[in-house]
Amino acid sequence: MILIRLGSCPPLGRGYRLQEISRLNQKMVAWQLNFGPLKEPLGFIKLLEWFASIFSFATCGGYSGKTEIIVECAKLSENKSAVAPFMYPFRLNVQLFGGIPENFCNATWKELHLTGDYSSPAQFYVSIGVFAFLYCMAALAFYLGFMHLYRDSRTFPLCDFFITVIFAVMWLVSSSAWAKGLSDIKTSTSPQNVVDHHCPSGFKCLPGQESHMGSLNISVAFGFLNLILWAGNAWFVYKETSLHSPPQQPNPEQGPGNVSP
Repeated sequence: MILIRLGSCPPLGRGYRLQEISRLNQKMVAWQLNFGPLKEPLGFIKLLEWFASIFSFATCGGYSGKTEIIVECAKLSENKSAVAPFMYPFRLNVQLFGGIPENFCNATWKELHLTGDYSSPAQFYVSIGVFAFLYCMAALAFYLGFMHLYRDSRTFPLCDFFITVIFAVMWLVSSSAWAKGLSDIKTSTSPQNVVDHHCPSGFKCLPGQESHMGSLNISVAFGFLNLILWAGNAWFVYKETSLHSPPQQPNPEQGPGNVSP
């Protein structure tokens, strides 16, 4: 009899567990498309973050400009322009001024470079923008298709909250670093600065045209806008977690077999 019980009980137990796992899997794969979360702050702000992250890394990563100086030759009454192009990721120290012959004005023209390497703050800023863009896409897809799981789970809102806080901190750090880097880029690429400090000896240099950096200014503005959006969104995500509304514990005095007087 003992052998019969040992041989018959495990299949029933395994069948029950498989049935529970099957029900869980069916719930996980139950895609329920619902645009309702976009009408709530939780989803609407995530959509704004998605757009803001696109503008952040696009305005920074897609920039290109140039710096120009005019080299005068009084002996030959001739002027030539030297142009140094620069672009993302702003390794200015490898950008060379071109357009001047090696032997100009009876003198030897030496290679002239821009100064400074600002690739670290620029690439860090763009990386945060790209990762924020990808996370917003994943979060929006989850909100629109699995909000029923999001609301019924304790793990998903907590993960969303901690990731949102991390992105808010990263936007603060990256935007501040990029703002400082952009200020240094403007100084290094200023034609007046090049003329005053880097004009080769034996030549007379004058400042030429300077590229506008409006898109880079916009990228910094969008960086701090992202900071505001992610910091504000952290509050709405926090309200979805058990940290804000912990689950109510059942009262042991009100058990199934107890009847309140």
